[in-house]
Amino acid sequence: MEKVKSFVRKQAPFLADNTVPIIFIAFTILGFIISTGVPVNFFISELTSRFYRNAFIVLSLIIPVIAGLGLNFGIVIGAMSGQLAMLLVRYFSIAYFHLSGFWELVFCFILTLPIAAFIGFLTGKLYNRTRGQEMIASLIVGFFANGIYQFLLLFAVGKIIPVRADHPIIKPDGIGVRMTVDMGDLHYSLDRIGRIPFIWAVLGVALLLLSMVVLFRILAKKRADKKTKATGFLIKTGLLLALIVFCVYSIVTNSSIMSVKKVPTATIFLIGLLCLFTELIMRTKLGQDFRSVGQDQRIAQANGINVDKTRITAVIVSTVFAAWGQIAYVQDMGTLNVYGAHTQIGLFSVAALLVGGASVRKATVPQALVGTLLFNSMFIMSPEIGKVVFGNALLGEYFRTFMAYGIIGMALGIYVWNVNRKSRLTLDPEQVRAAE
Repeated sequence: MEKVKSFVRKQAPFLADNTVPIIFIAFTILGFIISTGVPVNFFISELTSRFYRNAFIVLSLIIPVIAGLGLNFGIVIGAMSGQLAMLLVRYFSIAYFHLSGFWELVFCFILTLPIAAFIGFLTGKLYNRTRGQEMIASLIVGFFANGIYQFLLLFAVGKIIPVRADHPIIKPDGIGVRMTVDMGDLHYSLDRIGRIPFIWAVLGVALLLLSMVVLFRILAKKRADKKTKATGFLIKTGLLLALIVFCVYSIVTNSSIMSVKKVPTATIFLIGLLCLFTELIMRTKLGQDFRSVGQDQRIAQANGINVDKTRITAVIVSTVFAAWGQIAYVQDMGTLNVYGAHTQIGLFSVAALLVGGASVRKATVPQALVGTLLFNSMFIMSPEIGKVVFGNALLGEYFRTFMAYGIIGMALGIYVWNVNRKSRLTLDPEQVRAAE
């Protein structure tokens, strides 16, 4: 009995820090159990498609968290910047230049950069004036920016900004932009570059990871690294070998997994670049400044770091990445909901990051990627659970938004509880010994 209690005490910090991911894993498993009509290949196709669309935007939240700005709901401003750039490019491409989808995409990325950087700079200045209340400020500035965005596209276009009244993206009366705009050749302009079958992509990644695990093991032995444990190496190797065998079996037998949608390698490449950039920048002086400012602004200022400038830089980087992520999202969808596509971006992206185990003060690339997968798993399974449990799939649709808000509230509550718990353990030596 004492061994069981000791084991529970040791696992308590892990369970406390990962409560939200555990709940969502359990939710997904429960969905598969009670809704037997969901094919695995359908689930994987939907999950991967959503992952390709949303991962870039979720990753854009990491740097502000590290820099002490909390959960940046203001990435909705970056999404609006990306949409403005897409509308401008589509307008001039249709009216004058007749660009191909690829070049439209390139110009969207280029044009978005100065727009998002400028707006990110202004947003960063605002956050410096609302120090300590950045999350609330980011919510309010998102609503404020949405008002300006709608004023420009509903009234200024055609009234103040001269446009061609017969243009397809302009309303028939010549004033304002239509509610929905077809992306034309821009649709799949990124995703259709180098598409490969899903199972082959998984097999390639598994082989690459296995090679890296073996290489690191060999290097660790040469350096006599005592921290490297044989058990961990065997577990990783065993799991990767099992995955490789499964992939080969699926290819040979032509199983249903082969029908999963193809992987857009260009999109995955951009997501990988952002992951690599986020990891590498933390090893530079700027990254260390982000971390120092996030830990304690007074100490950072005393060490000669320009705190305000560092915080503004973090917001600019996050806003630009969010804008590029929104471009990747819209080109995958094929149709731009001009006045509604950006409204839930901040809420759902923050919720996805929290689902991965992140908090107000800590966020990592793995947490963002895992959170994106788990959160979108909930989106896929909610209608199925609603249909089985309540007899109405529409209730599952409402459940999605309820869960998104609930995740944020629960994660913030757990974060405060963990901070208080760790503070009590620090102050009470007997509890520290008991936890150890």
